[in-house]
Amino acid sequence: MPEEAKIRKYLKDFSLDKADRPGYFRKTVEDVSASGENRIRVYVNEFWTSRQRQAASIHEISYRACFKPQLPQFFINLLTEPGQVVYDPFSGRGTTAIEAALNNRNFIANDINPLSKILCLPRLTPPSMRNLETRLAAIPFDDSISPEIDLSMFYHPQTEVELLALRSYLLKKKESGKEDYLDRWIRMVATSRLTGHSKGFFSVYTMPPNQAVSAERQRIINMRRKQSPEYRNVKKLIMRKSRQLVRNLTDEQLNYLKNASENALFYEDNAADTYRIKPNSIDLTVTSPPFMDVVQYSDDNWLRLWFNSIDQEKLDNKITVVSRIEEWSLVMNEVLKELYRITRSDGWVAFEVGEVKSGRIKLENEIIPLALKTGFKCFGVLINSQNFTKTSNIWGIKNNCSGTNSNRIVLLKKFTGHSPVII
Repeated sequence: MPEEAKIRKYLKDFSLDKADRPGYFRKTVEDVSASGENRIRVYVNEFWTSRQRQAASIHEISYRACFKPQLPQFFINLLTEPGQVVYDPFSGRGTTAIEAALNNRNFIANDINPLSKILCLPRLTPPSMRNLETRLAAIPFDDSISPEIDLSMFYHPQTEVELLALRSYLLKKKESGKEDYLDRWIRMVATSRLTGHSKGFFSVYTMPPNQAVSAERQRIINMRRKQSPEYRNVKKLIMRKSRQLVRNLTDEQLNYLKNASENALFYEDNAADTYRIKPNSIDLTVTSPPFMDVVQYSDDNWLRLWFNSIDQEKLDNKITVVSRIEEWSLVMNEVLKELYRITRSDGWVAFEVGEVKSGRIKLENEIIPLALKTGFKCFGVLINSQNFTKTSNIWGIKNNCSGTNSNRIVLLKKFTGHSPVII
């Protein structure tokens, strides 16, 4: 049986097999495009779980609009073999890259935001906790450093002193070319702990750690909650989070991460112009592009950018944010052309899209015609749907009511000699 037929049978059998089990969403299949060669199948089921704490602990770094590790894991295991190359042009916190490494695949990660590499690269080489504690103990906390900006609404004065000293230490190590894997790990963990809504973060109670509110907004939060920043020990919290990140890694996974680090490639290019990636070199792409202007990546990460001395204004000029679906489609058209160039013959692209404008716009209906025109064949649309056991309306949206409990993936394949569809 050809590979494509095997995979299609697997998806259908998987759905039917799970359909009658309690707790699973019943499988449905429907047409979403023209009949004949361009007939597209939609598979709906809980193909993977997105429950908290069910993936490798090394993934537990928060980032705006990131998908769960189970999503790339599903496609990596289904569509690739050990040693093959997995790619993500919108890498974010590096979920696809880390999951590829954990499954003994090589990877290329690209993201125009430098924070992506800062958050991903160190997790390929987790340090021993003894070495990390020794390094942290040796970092001097000089209290003579003056703050560039007012952060008193987020941090206790002593916590701010420690953060400023750590920031200065890391900057000097990087500028001198002496930054090593321990420093990069410390930078990554500290970046992830800057703000949050528990005592595991450096800040007073604020929004979830994937978004830093403005200074003025934090003052309002403090006033409404009648709170003021309490002291947080920066070194102790870095050690605490580090232990959490490595708590369930096996020796095999640690070895796979190390092997992947030796071949890993990180780029900060426009996803539509990844000129350093060779043609026909990618076995599988798993990605989720920005959903129009739903997320403001630069504004949401302003504190992380400050801590890492990244110029927010320069980054804003690089990041493409569009509000109209026509503009978004033009951008994605160029990205798909580039993906077609670098994907090998018989290679795959799992392109996660979403429902925006309260579900009125389903982005797969934009992506599929563009992909066909580029030259890809659309294998189908997978909708992974589940009922969360924990709901939240911290954003004013309830998870089980507004589409945030599902993933929608357009699955594409590149065939040798396959002609683009004229639309």
